[in-house]
Amino acid sequence: MKVKGMRWWIVCLLSGGLVINYLARNTLSVAAPTMMTQLDISTEQYSHIVIAWQMAYAFMQPVAGYVIDAIGTKMGLAIFALAWSAMCAAAALATGWQSLAFLRGLLGFTEAAGYPAGVKVVTEWFPAKERSVAIGWFNIGSSLGALLAPPLVVWSILNSGWQLAFIVVGVLGGLWTLLWIWLYKRPHQSSISDAERAYILEGQEAHFSDAVAEKANWKKTITKRNFFAVGLARVLSEPAWQTFNAWIPLFLMTERHMNIKEIAMFAWLPFLAADLGSVLGGYLSPIFHRYLKVSLFTSRKLVMLTGSLCMIGPACVGLVSSPYAAIALLCAGGFAHQMLSGALYSITSDSFGKNEVATATGLAGMFGFLGAALFTLVFGIMVTRIGYSPLFVVLAIFDIVAACVILTVAREATRPAASTIEPKGTSPEAAV
Repeated sequence: MKVKGMRWWIVCLLSGGLVINYLARNTLSVAAPTMMTQLDISTEQYSHIVIAWQMAYAFMQPVAGYVIDAIGTKMGLAIFALAWSAMCAAAALATGWQSLAFLRGLLGFTEAAGYPAGVKVVTEWFPAKERSVAIGWFNIGSSLGALLAPPLVVWSILNSGWQLAFIVVGVLGGLWTLLWIWLYKRPHQSSISDAERAYILEGQEAHFSDAVAEKANWKKTITKRNFFAVGLARVLSEPAWQTFNAWIPLFLMTERHMNIKEIAMFAWLPFLAADLGSVLGGYLSPIFHRYLKVSLFTSRKLVMLTGSLCMIGPACVGLVSSPYAAIALLCAGGFAHQMLSGALYSITSDSFGKNEVATATGLAGMFGFLGAALFTLVFGIMVTRIGYSPLFVVLAIFDIVAACVILTVAREATRPAASTIEPKGTSPEAAV
């Protein structure tokens, strides 16, 4: 039986895995106020726990990307997903900041495959002109996971304890892994219609659709001009999203004096806004391409610039006294950053071939999370001295500089692209 619009079902499945991935990492930030009290963890020690995850995630990303390119997306992602589910559940055994840092480090190692695998799947399953939209939809999994974490963790604390939240997320991850193994297939193995297969292949770039694809090579990848642009942009932009994920609940409690129930009510809103930014950013690229008469690659750059300018919102959080106004500005930040992030992933996807895109994504991710870890180290020390507001300003500046790097350094592939003209009788609507 041929399934209509199979590529969009694949995005839904992929996004579900990313939801679990982000639930696993965001459970800590929401549970942090309670855990810090019960386990006697200081703010600086909490920053060390976050850094342990970020450093492990950073150094494992290129390895995970290489593994995904080498053994394939299906089994590669399944192995990592099963491992991150087990490591998330194991956090329930933590008895202090050292053991928690160790377990979160192991979680970082295992979670590193999420984005390299996701970008590779989208690159395989979508024509170039739809890729930013697909990445936008798949990328909402990150925000949705962060959105679901506050009510799940608060419910667990009120009914049993913070340990339950980690166990629940671990079980959910195991169930999704089984679903992934059962359902995922590459386009040529899948029950896809002939019209959809033709639509995908006709719209892919020549460097991706070549029968003999270039094998992944770390040295060759890292010396490319576009990798330099993407890697530097990730170093500058990643600290913002990791700060949102790790520090918003503590910010609301310590700076805006919200209790745990108020955090459950409001801490998820910036991540809902991030979902909207992720999806809208995906659609903005083809809109800019069509109405501004620019190339798809240039349209990705314009989306990134738009997102970076919107980051001025959270930079103003120190200027408002109302906690609700502060949440609104953080919502603007979540919206802006995920718009920017999706465009950056689309640029990565456009720049590398099918057997190197996961490796490139992983390498760029490593640089990004090293930047995030360094910023978190500074953040954990400085937040008790100067407060959150100046640090939010720095994050906005970083994102704007990242967009400027992409605008000035990244270049469109010079190799001739495959035709993006729809095959006869096949429009996007027909293929869906």
